[in-house]
Amino acid sequence: MSIPKVDRLGLTQDLLERLISFDTETSKTNLPLIGFVESWVKQFGVPFVRVPNAIGDKAALFITLGPMKDGGVILSGHTDVVPVAGQPWTSDPFFMRREGGRLYGRGACDMKGFDAIALAMIPEFLAAKLRTPIHILLSYDEETTCLGPVDTIARFGLDLPKPALAIVGEPTMMTVADAHKSVSTFTTTVHGFEAHSSKPALGANAIEGACALVGELYRMADELDALADPAGRFDPPCSTISVGTIHGGTARNILARECTLHWEFRGLPGVPPDYALRRLEAFAESSVLPRLRRYAPSAYIETATEVEVPWLAPEPGSPAETLALKLTRSNRTIAVSYATEAGRFQQAGIPTIVCGPGSIDQAHQPDEFIDVAQIEAGIGFMRRLAIELS
Repeated sequence: MSIPKVDRLGLTQDLLERLISFDTETSKTNLPLIGFVESWVKQFGVPFVRVPNAIGDKAALFITLGPMKDGGVILSGHTDVVPVAGQPWTSDPFFMRREGGRLYGRGACDMKGFDAIALAMIPEFLAAKLRTPIHILLSYDEETTCLGPVDTIARFGLDLPKPALAIVGEPTMMTVADAHKSVSTFTTTVHGFEAHSSKPALGANAIEGACALVGELYRMADELDALADPAGRFDPPCSTISVGTIHGGTARNILARECTLHWEFRGLPGVPPDYALRRLEAFAESSVLPRLRRYAPSAYIETATEVEVPWLAPEPGSPAETLALKLTRSNRTIAVSYATEAGRFQQAGIPTIVCGPGSIDQAHQPDEFIDVAQIEAGIGFMRRLAIELS
């Protein structure tokens, strides 16, 4: 196959512009974007597999370059983005703006920039005559559950080749991250009993119970702060707890029948993801429910786990870390506090690191951007990868 010489940076920017133009907020379908990528890939005659979700409104795309066999490297990126509603953008978030050495648009940094680099590099990967495969996985729902790659991972070693290692391209300024925290999100609902506020002994105020639970969560947070990671690799260097929303009650003079709080726990590698949940349930049973049930025996508290994203634990000297450090021409790794899909690969026995262009400080912001210099650095990384596997 003859590979024409192309301005790789220009092609990457053009592809990024197209990817940004698809509104792939996590609540919406990503199928139009996947269809566009399939059309792009077809012209090179390389195999790809679409892996739909259970409902069929979203899909992951698994592309293989080089020999169709186990081993090699998987470049993993997600296609979904966070919402733009209510953010003061100075231009259309789904139209890429090029200005002052920066590329603006929703997902430019997190993480369609990485996706565009991988897709633009396909001709060079093919021209390199790879001895070891490079796989590209574009997934969905990373911003909510990190479950988008799971169905694809389950097929590794069955009807899809199993990669030897994974590189997740979340923004790290092209620095190798070998660890990140877990994140678990919960909805706790306190069920009380309505009564007139002048007669508290006739009911149970769910808001009172919820406030006690919130207080306990933040007491736990203080304890965790005192147990900071002595290596100080994370910022902050401890597991964290945060309550995001509280909703309850119908009127000032009615004891609230129900109150719901949404909260999260972000744990250091090695800390059980349900650590805070078990502590909160024990406190609810020993302290909150007895008080609520003084006058309302029917009162109860329930907690539903919404999302549980595993941590990425460091694996010093792993094939993924060794290769990534060589490609970035570095001898140090970092840890990041945000969660990614990297833990999903690690749980499947695939050594994994996180390394991608752009800064997480720009992610989820109005006027999100990525520096062109970071795109160039990503292209250099991919070119060295092609040489390494040829």
